[in-house]
Amino acid sequence: MRTFGWPEFLFIVEAAKWTLALSAIAFVGGALLGLLVALARTSEQRGAQLLATGFIQVFQGTPLLLQLFLIFFGFPVLGLDINPWVAASIALTLNTAAFLGEIWRGCIQAVPGGQREAALALNLSYLHRMRDVILPQAGRIALPPTVGYLVQVIKGTSLAAIIGFTEVTRAGQIINNATFQPLHVFTTVAAVYFVICWPLSLLAARMEKRRAAALAR
Repeated sequence: MRTFGWPEFLFIVEAAKWTLALSAIAFVGGALLGLLVALARTSEQRGAQLLATGFIQVFQGTPLLLQLFLIFFGFPVLGLDINPWVAASIALTLNTAAFLGEIWRGCIQAVPGGQREAALALNLSYLHRMRDVILPQAGRIALPPTVGYLVQVIKGTSLAAIIGFTEVTRAGQIINNATFQPLHVFTTVAAVYFVICWPLSLLAARMEKRRAAALAR
């Protein structure tokens, strides 16, 4: 057994790069899929609406930890070998897509109805209405809550430790098993998450204030 020292501290800090990498994959993949979900939820096709609604209800209505388990342990049952990195990426991407899709659906529907009526009056197709009129305005509304949700994605990566993915939390568990100094270890883990998430939380709050100030003018 060894004591918690500088090498152990660096091991936890260096694991942050895997937390950030997993967060980036989940956020980018979730954003792309989430945009499709949001467009399906607001489309004129009933089938697309039902499919997107079902997707959101499944992934919002079940714990992320359970989704990790189902993907990590379920794929091998189907004959597909999967490692913790891939399993965590898939689970977090799908979970992020469900939440971002619903956030962005609300932002799309928050665009004033007059904008849609004007687009219809110009005889724009659904694709051109969304691309040229609705989405640019919805994007400005969506920016603060999207940045705020990125904080949740980063913190959600900690659950990947349960399937053996070595990010910050898993690194903390490894060091704690070697040092038996949980106060030192998990205080360091918490500090790493705080350093990553705090600037994003401040950015989201500042964006909200700017938007509120712009609406008050």
